[in-house]
Amino acid sequence: MAMSGGNAIRGTRVGAGPMGESERGETAPRARIPYFCANGHETRPSFAAEAEIPEFWDCPRCGLPAGREQASPPAAPRNEPYKTHLAYVKERRSDEDGAAILEEALARLRASREL
Repeated sequence: MAMSGGNAIRGTRVGAGPMGESERGETAPRARIPYFCANGHETRPSFAAEAEIPEFWDCPRCGLPAGREQASPPAAPRNEPYKTHLAYVKERRSDEDGAAILEEALARLRASREL
């Protein structure tokens, strides 16, 4: 026995209507702006015509900053190397200061052991 008919709204969601501009309204005028990164990648994000266009955009392929001029893309940002706690201490204190602090700490340690 073959079934005919079935559920007419199967596969649709409640409130879904015909798709198209008449249902959603007209789209705003758009402009596709090219950006170029230092690796030679080009990306063209879309902006509303009346929107303020940013000077830089992150390249979606490599993550570097991209600019509007292909001949002179922005340089990659400098990444500062990771500094240890000791490196920061050495920036603030001289070797003589370090030796004096060490000697003071050792003297306190020796004095506490003598008690």
